[in-house]
Amino acid sequence: MGLSFTKLFSRLFAKKEMRILMVGLDAAGKTTILYKLKLGEIVTTIPTIGFNVETVEYKNISFTVWDVGGQDKIRPLWRHYFQNTQGLIFVVDSNDRDRVVEARDELHRMLNEDELRDAVLLVFANKQDLPNAMNAAEITDKLGLHSLRQRHWYIQSTCATSGEGLYEGLDWLSNNIANKVSS
Repeated sequence: MGLSFTKLFSRLFAKKEMRILMVGLDAAGKTTILYKLKLGEIVTTIPTIGFNVETVEYKNISFTVWDVGGQDKIRPLWRHYFQNTQGLIFVVDSNDRDRVVEARDELHRMLNEDELRDAVLLVFANKQDLPNAMNAAEITDKLGLHSLRQRHWYIQSTCATSGEGLYEGLDWLSNNIANKVSS
């Protein structure tokens, strides 16, 4: 009896660890999001060549977030980060109407990879503070998210600089990864 109570207690209160891969086209706001979550402040960023990795602690969960550069020449390297990824955050610049088709193509190319078959998908429709930003419904349509029948996905409107929407996205991610692990 004591052992089972101890197991239950540790399951409820032990820190959970989740491996998250954050990708998207260049200048979508991935690094700004990462450091807003990690430090709670806006940092000056330069284009990411390679990756940034940080551990973000939130609600008794330790998210290891891999932020991988999004420039077209380094996108083929994304696949090197797929293994053991439980959650995929795809960041979209909601104001960049000219490249939303390119974003869709990259997203669907990635989701067809076998190593990501079990990963849940969170789309951050970023830069919602800009006046011409597409809303979440328009981004959903342009990215073809409704066609993802076998994938658990969610889209969250965000503004990396203010932090708006970021923690709501992490809540969804943590709940849905935890549900997949326990089922």
